[in-house]
Amino acid sequence: MFGTSGIRGKFGEDVTAGTALAVGRAVASEGNEHVVVGRDPRETGPLLVDALSAGLRECGANVARLGELPSPTIARAVDWYDADMGVAVTASHNPPSDNGLKLWRPDGSSVVGDEQTAIADRIRHGEYSFAAWNETGSRHRFGGARGRHLDAIAQAVEIDPPLTVVVDVGNGTGELTAAALRRLGCAVTTLNGVPDGSFPARKSEPTAESCATLRRLVAASDADMGVAHDGDADRMLAVTESGTFVPGDVLLALFARRAASGGDRVAVPIDASMAIRDELAAVGADVTYTRVGDGYVARRAAEPDVVFGGEPSGAWIWPEETLAPDGPLAAAKLAAMVATDGSLDALVADVHTVPISRRTVETDRNEAIVEQIIEAMPDGDDRITTVDGARVDVDEGWFLVRASGTEPLVRITAEARDRDRMETLLQTAEKLVTEAIDTGSIERQPTS
Repeated sequence: MFGTSGIRGKFGEDVTAGTALAVGRAVASEGNEHVVVGRDPRETGPLLVDALSAGLRECGANVARLGELPSPTIARAVDWYDADMGVAVTASHNPPSDNGLKLWRPDGSSVVGDEQTAIADRIRHGEYSFAAWNETGSRHRFGGARGRHLDAIAQAVEIDPPLTVVVDVGNGTGELTAAALRRLGCAVTTLNGVPDGSFPARKSEPTAESCATLRRLVAASDADMGVAHDGDADRMLAVTESGTFVPGDVLLALFARRAASGGDRVAVPIDASMAIRDELAAVGADVTYTRVGDGYVARRAAEPDVVFGGEPSGAWIWPEETLAPDGPLAAAKLAAMVATDGSLDALVADVHTVPISRRTVETDRNEAIVEQIIEAMPDGDDRITTVDGARVDVDEGWFLVRASGTEPLVRITAEARDRDRMETLLQTAEKLVTEAIDTGSIERQPTS
């Protein structure tokens, strides 16, 4: 039921009002007495919020409805309103036909591990603690979360001198970023700024392709940089002043290098580029690897010597501020970096990169496919890691095959110091996936 980012899938099939009702019942039955609830602009959001709220209340939880807000605002609001848990009704960067529910802890991190398992078990077995007819939970609306998020960003970041920035909201909830940057003195132009859960202007996920209009606009203007969000604004990716899209691994290296110093660690998922470790080594810092998913990165980022956590997909975590991936905060942090150093193009050019490629293969059997590949791996080979899919490390390179936790996809990543070697590793990984899909079984193969 739960993937790397909560529950997510096609509305009416994978996610229904019944799903939301069950989640509400289970969350309340786990002893969460006060729950904040918000959503992104997807058209099915209000319906799911109603069902979720009903499930929470009939098992005795009080519900504070925040309305349409970025997921990081909802995550931060758990602590602001002294709640036990938060729920964002969102499918993040998925297509408009999808929706989902993501659970947040008071420290801002998403719910993973034992807490998530306990909720899933209650749903699976229908074990709910219904309240008496006169003890059901209340429902009320909480205002002010947006303003508190703006205050928090203004207190955490200074942009001197102020910049000119284009913000591609992507028809989601990321308008808060434009407001935050204006408050910090920047001149801001918004693109696709009207919330619309059908995401008519571009795909919700910010990529080089989906952000083509942003790239052209920034390149043709006097803007210092551009930023883009997904539907719930937990992700942030960027465009340089020349209109060049900044790869997520490069942005991760920039944030990590700026945050860390000697003896520090930075939390990154197992699919992150070797370039991050290279950049941190130059300042005496190191990486610590986690499973893919911002909840796992956040858990590691909570450790005392971890100063930053991030994912190449665009999730950025500054643990001193919040353990939630906060797209508006990340946009302000990047603008402050550019204001200090003078050029995002120059910052990007200064990052040592390693040839890396990411591919996806669509299949509704993604988990079974990856399990077949893991079973085909040689026993006892210390080059193979199965903490999240199957990763094989060989000769200054590696490849990873894992099931997406948010979409019906197998994700393939390959990286090597030499581009030809990277391409070979990518072909090896793709062959494993294709063979598993076509035949349903894989012969054991050498990993070199």
